[in-house]
Amino acid sequence: MDADTAFADFVRARSTALLRTAYLLTGDRAQAEDLVQEALLSVYRSRGRIREPAAIEGYVRTTLVRTHISTRRRRSTTELSLERIPEQPREAEEPIWAGETWPAVLALPARQRAVIVLAYFHDLSEVEIAGVLGCSTGAVKSHRARALAALRGVLAPTPSWPGSGGRR
Repeated sequence: MDADTAFADFVRARSTALLRTAYLLTGDRAQAEDLVQEALLSVYRSRGRIREPAAIEGYVRTTLVRTHISTRRRRSTTELSLERIPEQPREAEEPIWAGETWPAVLALPARQRAVIVLAYFHDLSEVEIAGVLGCSTGAVKSHRARALAALRGVLAPTPSWPGSGGRR
C-alpha cells in the first residue's frame, strides 16, 4: 500500500474522532472542521517522511493541537470587539460535557484546554501530552493544575461562612 492510499484510509477511519477532538479544542463546529482540514493537509504534505503508518494519528493529533494554539495566538491580536455578541446557531451535536462544565472548559486558555482535552478525553499521560504540545512535563502539570483550579473556581465556588467576612 502506498502512502496516499494509507493516508486516505486513515482519514476515512479517523476523521470523526479528529473532528470531535477539534470541536473540544475550538468549541465551534465550523472552526473544528477548518482545524481538522488544516492539520490533515499539513500532515499529508509530509506523509512521505512518516516511517510508521500507525503513527499517522499521533502526527495529526499533535498538528491539530499545535495549529489550534498558534491560530489562537495569531487571532488574538487581530480580533475585533463587538458591542453585541452575534447569535450563534445551535450545534448539531451535544457537547461532551454537559451543564456548566462545557462553557467553563471553553473559557480556558488554549494550552490549558488542550491539556484537559488530551488528558481527559484522549487519556494521554503527562509525558505524551508534553510530546504533543512540545513542552516539558512540568509545564503540562502546571497547565493542568491551573486549568483544574479555574474549573473548580467556576464550577464549585468556595462557600462563605457566617461571620467570616466571606472567608473560610
